[in-house]
Amino acid sequence: MWSTVLKHVQACSICAQVKPDCSAYPGLVQPLPVPRASWKVISLDFVEGLPFSEAANAILVVVDKFSKFAHFIPLKHPFSAASVARLFMDHIFKLHGMPMAIISDRDRVFTSRLWQLLFQLAGTELRMSTAYHPQMDGQTERVNQCLETYLRCFTQACPRRWSKWLSLVEFWYNSSFHTVLGRSPLRSSTDILRATLV
Repeated sequence: MWSTVLKHVQACSICAQVKPDCSAYPGLVQPLPVPRASWKVISLDFVEGLPFSEAANAILVVVDKFSKFAHFIPLKHPFSAASVARLFMDHIFKLHGMPMAIISDRDRVFTSRLWQLLFQLAGTELRMSTAYHPQMDGQTERVNQCLETYLRCFTQACPRRWSKWLSLVEFWYNSSFHTVLGRSPLRSSTDILRATLV
């Protein structure tokens, strides 16, 4: 069965075209400590350079460090710290509350005075990393790869329709088996919610 699957994947032109680069990162990887609860430590990143689709050409990716649950939010480039903060409030804060720490790269939005002041007032620590730094935001970079691969596979013939697939990408990612959790992020979040209600 293994050899049959391998032959099928090698013969699939779509798989060959959208496969992400999985080359090893240089240096030693020292992961961050695991948070004690969901949505206390999150990571943020952008997927940019997409064709316009329903007035959006970028995606804000938000990943919970504990449950691995992710949200994909469409937005229009160029965006400001204020517009990203508004999206954060509308899509993340209303569902999960304010995190204790946010991990992000040094994008100009995250290094802006407004963004830093906003989260300083909320008591949230901003943990900046450098781009493609696996010790800090390797998890988000991997989620970005999954998101991009899914979108390439399903929108290859019509790339300007990617925004219509974004909710399905989020459901697919959150309901897929995650090796670290031993289950899907969606199931993990449901189990955590049940435990807090009981």
